[in-house]
Amino acid sequence: MSTAPSRRPDLLAAGAASVTVVLWASAFVSIRSAGEAYSPGALALGRLLSGALTLGVLCLLRREGLPPRPAWRGIAVSGLLWFGFYMVVLNWGEQRVDAGTAALVVNVGPILIALLGARLLGDALPPRLLAGMAVSFAGAVTVGLSMSGEGGSSLFGVVLCLLAAVAYAGGVVAQKPALGHASALQVTAFGCLVGAVLCLPFTGQLVSEAGRAPVSATLNMVYLGVFPTALAFTTWAYALARTTAGRMGATTYAVPALVVLMSWLFLGEVPGLLTLGGGALCLAGVAVSRSRGRAAVPGPARAPAPRREDVRDHRP
Repeated sequence: MSTAPSRRPDLLAAGAASVTVVLWASAFVSIRSAGEAYSPGALALGRLLSGALTLGVLCLLRREGLPPRPAWRGIAVSGLLWFGFYMVVLNWGEQRVDAGTAALVVNVGPILIALLGARLLGDALPPRLLAGMAVSFAGAVTVGLSMSGEGGSSLFGVVLCLLAAVAYAGGVVAQKPALGHASALQVTAFGCLVGAVLCLPFTGQLVSEAGRAPVSATLNMVYLGVFPTALAFTTWAYALARTTAGRMGATTYAVPALVVLMSWLFLGEVPGLLTLGGGALCLAGVAVSRSRGRAAVPGPARAPAPRREDVRDHRP
């Protein structure tokens, strides 16, 4: 008698993805504080240095060595695109566009992940995934538009947000093969280190601004490095190693809904009906994209009906 396979790995991966989504949502609240005192490059460097230090300590405690040679290409590409370039241009772009435009452009990222994953990694694009991403994208745009202020958008800011979305997608797709050769902690730690090295030209800005920044802004920058970067990127890598890039990208559409909730709880920003509706669409789309079709129940094997000529030829 065959036994059903254990669901423990799937549950662990889902739990890791949930931790990532919650921490990435909390990052928007912290960025709002830290971004008032730190420029985009300095904030990215401070965040990455805090994350790299935390991950380095974890690697020492777990006695993680250097990643195998086959993993380095993916680590380097994801470190340059996602940890380094993405964080700088996203911080920069969100200073030049309103929230609605940022939501519309940056949330193209998960769609690009699915398309690139199908093209470069051979990932499947099931109808449920595509439908769920369409619903979530509509919800993310609705949330962004409903929370927009009076600020305008510049063409340069739109280009920066689009570059951030492309870098995000490219980093995720590059990271996926590396996880076949190295652990999630190794891939995250050395990817974060690569990103920090890329941002070293902003060292002067970071030192100068840290001397003038309030303690709350600096603590938020450190929080960004320890939790939404070191911890959340590691749990992301753990979950990504156990599913497709497209499904993981679709999961991040839960972030806008959680940002609405956290802004309500911690910042006192009461959401309107349109915002709540957009958040509900985001969560509904994630649920659809993560669902699986009903598996067919195996039945007893049936022998094919004999053809007329077979019956005739085998008469006694």
